[in-house]
Amino acid sequence: MPAFSPYPFTSIFTRIANIGVRTGMPFIEARRTRLLNLLALPWLPLMLIFCILNAFQDRHLLSLLNGLNVAGGLTVLWLHHRQRYLSARLLLIVYSIVLYTITALLYRNGAEYFLLNILIVTILVYDNTWLIATLSLITISAFLIIHFTGAEAPGQFTVPVPRIVFNVSCALLFPILALTYFKQVHADYQQEMEAKRQALAALNRDKEKLFSVIAHDIRGPLATLELLLDMFRKGEYNESSMLEASEELYKKVHHLGGSIDNMLRWSMGQMRGIRTAPEHFPPAPLADEVLQMFVPGIDGKSLQVTQDIPGEIYLFADREQVAVILRNLVSNAIKFSHPGGRIYLGASQSPSTVTLTVRDEGTGIAADKMSGLFSFQTIPSYGTGGERGSGLGLLLCLEFTNLNNGQLLVKSTPGEGTVFTVILPAGSAGAPANSDEADDEDF
Repeated sequence: MPAFSPYPFTSIFTRIANIGVRTGMPFIEARRTRLLNLLALPWLPLMLIFCILNAFQDRHLLSLLNGLNVAGGLTVLWLHHRQRYLSARLLLIVYSIVLYTITALLYRNGAEYFLLNILIVTILVYDNTWLIATLSLITISAFLIIHFTGAEAPGQFTVPVPRIVFNVSCALLFPILALTYFKQVHADYQQEMEAKRQALAALNRDKEKLFSVIAHDIRGPLATLELLLDMFRKGEYNESSMLEASEELYKKVHHLGGSIDNMLRWSMGQMRGIRTAPEHFPPAPLADEVLQMFVPGIDGKSLQVTQDIPGEIYLFADREQVAVILRNLVSNAIKFSHPGGRIYLGASQSPSTVTLTVRDEGTGIAADKMSGLFSFQTIPSYGTGGERGSGLGLLLCLEFTNLNNGQLLVKSTPGEGTVFTVILPAGSAGAPANSDEADDEDF
């Protein structure tokens, strides 16, 4: 049995007010569409009641005009539903001018004041100056003709005074509601723009800091490479000395490649260029590939690395993004490990998740740096061998973990080491590797 809603009419009203408002619609256009819906919606039941009431009171022409008004309002809602917004606006304004003018001239029932509402709506929903001027001139002319003709309505067309008072009161109430509504729209728009401005300013600050760090990292290895090649070209370096220097240079360039790769991936993410394509795969072979990339760094510090990921464990995540996560966590573990230290890379599985662990026994992370660890708030630290990072790797790890519906946790004790824990959805060995294939099978 469906749950009972204490506000069924509110829910229906909201759905009708949002007819034609679709996801991704420009902010101001959505508000204009909603305004027209709110203009048509309240008068539909009232006009329908007046249509029936006037028919019983032998005001058949007025009843017909009321019925045409109802039909016009329903047509506006239908056009919005069909996403024909310009047609809906023009129809509402034109048929309202015609019907209110005829009604006011024949019955002197105060309908001319509704023309003021049409004038306000015209200004609010259109941007074209000529169109606004033309429709406004027609509306004002109709109002002046009605107001200054001064003729009384014939006896068969007379409308009770309370009805006239009601019409005029409703007509004068609408400008208050419409202007209040658009004032709130303007306030919401200003708040949204301010939030975007602050986010953009923060992003620009982060980019400036990132590029300054990357520029520093690039300048050092390239300057060293240029100097060595120049000395070798001039014969100031023999082959044996050059071979020895090239080992150290290789380490710097290798580290530089990782920093640039992180920067490119982060930049793509900021431009919404990253797409996550989850698949079922075992992380053990991927961990071996990642560790193979860091053999020079591991050997250089004589580190003992243990890879303990059972082969039967499967992940359901984007393989390339998981590789980036492991690559950055392993790189950090190597960077901050003391010579002869130990690094552990392992995994465990629960029914729905897989927990990947990267643990080192290095320098650890100071407590005052933990809060800004996954942002640009902290200054990149130097490793035990003088390695310098951009601070971008952990930010990428967090972003990719979130994109794969996971969690990234860190626990560290200064002087004792750090443990990074990545929790990701568990996969299945029997499932298709790519998620798109699995979707095809479901259908």
